[in-house]
Amino acid sequence: MKSQVNYLNIGPGLTLTFVALVGLILAGNGLLIWQFRIAVMQTERLTGGNQQLITVLRLQEQLLSFHRQLDELVRSMDAPRLIADAEPLRKTLLDQIQQARNTVTHLPPETRVDPAFLPTLDAITFDLPSQVDAAIALAGFEDWDVLEARLAKGLKVMETQISVLVKSIDQESTEELTNAMASMRDVQRRILTIVPVMAIATFSIAAFFGWAVTRRIVELRLEERIHERMRIAAELHDNLLQGIISVKLIVNVAATHVPTDSPAIPLLARVAELTDQAIYEGRNTIQGFRLNSGYDQDLERAFSRVQQQLRLEKQVDCRIEVKGHPKALRSVIHNEVYSIGREALVNSFRHSGATRIEVDLEYAAQLRVLVRDNGCGIESRLLQIGREGHFGISGMRERAERIGANLNVRSQAGAGTEVEISVPGSIAFESSSNPAFKWFAGLDRRHATKSSAAQQR
Repeated sequence: MKSQVNYLNIGPGLTLTFVALVGLILAGNGLLIWQFRIAVMQTERLTGGNQQLITVLRLQEQLLSFHRQLDELVRSMDAPRLIADAEPLRKTLLDQIQQARNTVTHLPPETRVDPAFLPTLDAITFDLPSQVDAAIALAGFEDWDVLEARLAKGLKVMETQISVLVKSIDQESTEELTNAMASMRDVQRRILTIVPVMAIATFSIAAFFGWAVTRRIVELRLEERIHERMRIAAELHDNLLQGIISVKLIVNVAATHVPTDSPAIPLLARVAELTDQAIYEGRNTIQGFRLNSGYDQDLERAFSRVQQQLRLEKQVDCRIEVKGHPKALRSVIHNEVYSIGREALVNSFRHSGATRIEVDLEYAAQLRVLVRDNGCGIESRLLQIGREGHFGISGMRERAERIGANLNVRSQAGAGTEVEISVPGSIAFESSSNPAFKWFAGLDRRHATKSSAAQQR
């Protein structure tokens, strides 16, 4: 049996939903990464601003210390000591300036460096040697009053430049901190919005896959049942039924060798009659086990052949009406619906005494099959528990439950019987317009074909 199952085709609507959920998660992850990037940028800008402020404060402190130590040397009026100590002080201050320059040039890329920072460092670096040289020259003349006044005036200019720079950087840092706090609050709000949305989308995808896997498992189990029933049908046909046919042939041969007036003749005739009945019943049972021959998915043709297969002596008016446009059914659904409908028809033909049987096939949002007759009906007790030794109604209910269908059997004694089965369209119908799963569906069909070929070998 060549499988036509396409289980992984879940329909364009669900496919678009799945793609939308995946896109939502990817977009959410992208937004989260971007928000974290914004937070990192703000942190780097704050870090750089703080480093810039700390650097200029250290430089200001070093300049004030330089000025204070020179003033102490001047007030000591010790020219040799001033000349000896001035150069190391100048070198220490220049090293601090160079360190500040290196710090500024290696700040994080997002840091906004005050435009006056480097020019101020350049100005101090340029003025400082002349101030020290002048102090050393005036110390040689021991003109301490002039020297003190010159240092106060020259260093005051540099201290003013540093103070202005400190004030500017401090103001910028305060504004940057305010902006960063507002930006971080916005980032926090966005993250608190994105995370729940992503959580819902992730849960939806997990539920989607869980549903798809569960449906696939159920369908595989139904497919295994069909293969097992086909195997049983083949075993019944090849062994039991052929054995009964052989017995009938032997009985027929034996009857030709027995005198016509022998008391065994009626017994042999009775055996032949019983074997004919067993063969007839066995063929009908096997037909119920197997898929309809040809398996063209046409339920109308399949149901129309039931009366011919039963070989009834009395023909019954059986009419089949199709509503809606017929759609391709999943093989498992087709087989189970056909089996339920056939069982209902067989009961109507054989046991109801009906003169008219109607079958409605409806293809809409769901697949609906209704079999009704005008026969003798079924007692309410038998509707619940079934006839002893028979499994028709209970078997139909089990089949319907396996494929997620609804089965209703309505009947009253003397008022006919209605058997209605309805299967949701998402379960019953194959969808050929879903490109997202065509490749997977091809794999599924190839796997089923290989399995069928292996079974035939």
